[in-house]
Amino acid sequence: DPLPPPLPKKQLQRAESLPEPAPSQRCHDDPEPRAGSILYSIPAGQGAPPRDRPPRAPKKPLSKSQSLGEPLAQSSPQKAPSGSLKELTFGTADAELGQLLESPAGVSGVVLGCQEASLARLSALLQEELLGPEERQQLLEAELVGKRWAALSVLDPQPCCQSGDAWYFRVGFTFEHSQLQLAAKVPKPCCSSLGVQSSLGTHCSIQHLLGRFTDRLPRELVLPGIPGAQSQGPSREEPACPAPQVLLCAEVPQQTLADFVKGSHALHRTSPGHYERLGCLLLLQLCMGLEHLRGQNLVQGDLCPENLLLVQCPCPPQRQKEPLGLSLPRLLISSFFKVQEKQRPCSSSQELDWSQALAAPSPPTAAELNLGRLIYQILHVDISLENILGFRSKRLPEIPSLSIYSTGLKRLASLLLHRDPHQRVSIQQARAILQVLLWGPRQELFARSRKSLELLQSWLQVKRALLLLRFAENSAGAGVSPGLEEWLCCQYFQGVTEHTLFQVTQLLY
Repeated sequence: DPLPPPLPKKQLQRAESLPEPAPSQRCHDDPEPRAGSILYSIPAGQGAPPRDRPPRAPKKPLSKSQSLGEPLAQSSPQKAPSGSLKELTFGTADAELGQLLESPAGVSGVVLGCQEASLARLSALLQEELLGPEERQQLLEAELVGKRWAALSVLDPQPCCQSGDAWYFRVGFTFEHSQLQLAAKVPKPCCSSLGVQSSLGTHCSIQHLLGRFTDRLPRELVLPGIPGAQSQGPSREEPACPAPQVLLCAEVPQQTLADFVKGSHALHRTSPGHYERLGCLLLLQLCMGLEHLRGQNLVQGDLCPENLLLVQCPCPPQRQKEPLGLSLPRLLISSFFKVQEKQRPCSSSQELDWSQALAAPSPPTAAELNLGRLIYQILHVDISLENILGFRSKRLPEIPSLSIYSTGLKRLASLLLHRDPHQRVSIQQARAILQVLLWGPRQELFARSRKSLELLQSWLQVKRALLLLRFAENSAGAGVSPGLEEWLCCQYFQGVTEHTLFQVTQLLY
C-alpha cells in the first residue's frame, strides 16, 4: 500500500504555535499586581492607560499551583536559591561556588541573590544599632521591675519634652556599671491611654516601654501648665493628688513634631529641598509605625503633631556637628488604644463621612485623613477640618512647588484626603509612595523607554548594586557610618518588587 502523504500544513501550524509567550514574556506584557500586593486593590480607573499592542497568542489555562492574582514567573536572570546564599561570603570554598555557578541561575543569579542577602544583613545590623541589642533591652526591663523614683536620679527638674498627653523627664539609672539615660513619662490629668503600651513589641517608630510604676512625683519636678509650677510632694499641707502611673521609656524625646514644624519656617524657605526631604522621611517613619500598630489591632491615640515625638539618633563623630534641624530624628508614636470592630465609614453624605471619620478615634480611615492633613501641616500650609469640609468643589489648599518633592507630596495628600472613601489610598500605599518619592524610580526613567516590569526589574537590580557600592565606599573612604536614613533605604530596596513599583508609579505619576 502507498504511504500516506505527508502533512506539511499541519506541521507548519504546530511550528507556528511553538513560540507561544512564555510566562516571563507574558509578565512584561500584562503587568498584574500580586494578590498579596499592598496596591492590589487600586481602582481600575487608575490603572495603566491602554496602549496599542500586537495580537497575542491565547493564554494557557492556569495550573493548579497558580492563583489568579499571582504574578507569573519572572524573566531571566534566574536567582539562585536564597537559602544557599545567606551564608555565602568571600571566603566560601571554591567547590561550593562551583556548584552554585553550575546551577540554572548562573553567575548573574548568584550575584543578584548575594545582593539581596547582603541588604537583609545590613538592614538587621543597622536596626540593632538604632534600637540596641534585644537581649540587653530584656535584661534592662527585668532590672527595672519594682523600681521607683528612689532608684532613679532626676537629671533635670524641667521636662525635656511636653507632648499633648504627657511630660517627659530625663532620669538616670545605673545598669551594668554604667549610667543610662532614660525618659520618665508622666501622664497629664485625664489622659489614660497607657494601658496597652506594654504589649506593642519593638519597632523603630514605636515608643519602647521599659517599665512602669505608681509613685508620688518628686517635689522638684516642674509640671508646666499646672498651678504651683511644681509637683505635689508628700510634705505639702494641701491634699495630695493620687500618685500617677509613671512609664519608663528607652528613648528620650527632644521635641514634638509640632515644635519641629513651628521652628522650621526659615529652613523651609532657605533649603526647601532638604526640608521637604526631611518631611518625607518623617512621614515614612509614621506610616511604618501605623502599619505595625494595625498588625496588632491598635491605633495611634490622636494623630496630631503634638503627640508625635522626635528623638535624636546616636550620631557618629562625623555627623555630630549637624544642627538639629538638618539631621534626621527618629519619629515615635507614643499614645495608643485598642481598635473597636468597625467597618470603614462609607456614608452617602460625604461631609458627614469626613466629619465622623476625623472626629471618631478608631475607624481605620481616620488615620489616612489625618495623615493627609499632616502633610499640609509639615509643609506650612494652613488646613483644618473646617477648611476641608468647606471644599465642596473637591479642591484642597494649594501646595507651592518649592522642590522636587512638592508635587509628589501634593499628589499623596489629595489621594489621602479624597472625598470618596473607596478612592483613598491606604497607609501601606502611602508608605510605598513616600519610598518612591525618596529613592525612585523618578518619572524621567520612563522618558525614553515605555514603563514595563522588565525595565523596573533592571532598575531595581542596578540600584541594589549601587547601594551596596555606596556602603562599601563610605566605609572605606570617607568613613561615614550609616544611620537612620540608610536603614530606611535598605528596608525599601530589600523588600520592594517590580510589581509594586509598577502600581505605585502608576498611582503617583
